[in-house]
Amino acid sequence: MPRTIPPLLLLAIVLLFGQPAGATVPRLLGTMPLSAANRLELPKWEGVLERIAGEREIYARCAASEADCPDPLVREWQELLNSLKGASRARQLDAVNRFANRNRYIVDPANYGVNDYWASPLEFLDRSGDCEDYAIFKYVSLRALGVPDEEMRIVVLRDTRRGVDHAVLAVHLDGRVLVLDNVTDAIRPDDALPQYRPYYSVNATRRWVHVPSAAPRPAGGSAFLR
Repeated sequence: MPRTIPPLLLLAIVLLFGQPAGATVPRLLGTMPLSAANRLELPKWEGVLERIAGEREIYARCAASEADCPDPLVREWQELLNSLKGASRARQLDAVNRFANRNRYIVDPANYGVNDYWASPLEFLDRSGDCEDYAIFKYVSLRALGVPDEEMRIVVLRDTRRGVDHAVLAVHLDGRVLVLDNVTDAIRPDDALPQYRPYYSVNATRRWVHVPSAAPRPAGGSAFLR
């Protein structure tokens, strides 16, 4: 389960970042995203990005040759990705979401002996994981299929219906934001999920904090996609 950012830190970030007046600020899950650039430190995310970089050689070996692949689960994953190359984006999202979701959910204290651990794809395939681990796995899978980084975000949020913190992958497709979630194989548009209240979101290059769209608009912000 991902840890949230303290509200006072969120407020400080909101006051720090701006954008030219009149800029369009698309909403994400009913909130306004504000770019935090690299000033919001997320060590667990930085750590998993480093581990992903170290795993890429294994991804490539397993994609190229079954004989050279050290793990049949990794080979199966890479075979799925190979089969999805050239497929429609909607097909890719659906297949990746379902493939990841077949793994059983396991909380970090039971899995890693710590309260919050962000797993790489190879760790996820080996040990499964919790909500952010599903989102990371889907993110890396879709990047491998050519989905641009700027069209995706891992979103850490509050599920007000269940009363828990949660994480999902948000992807832009055909002018809509779609949510890939480990609690369902159905891919839902973000406007169908009013119970999801984002705290922050990330991709490989940027970070955002989120404020309710009903709040007075600050003098800036940043778009989800660009």
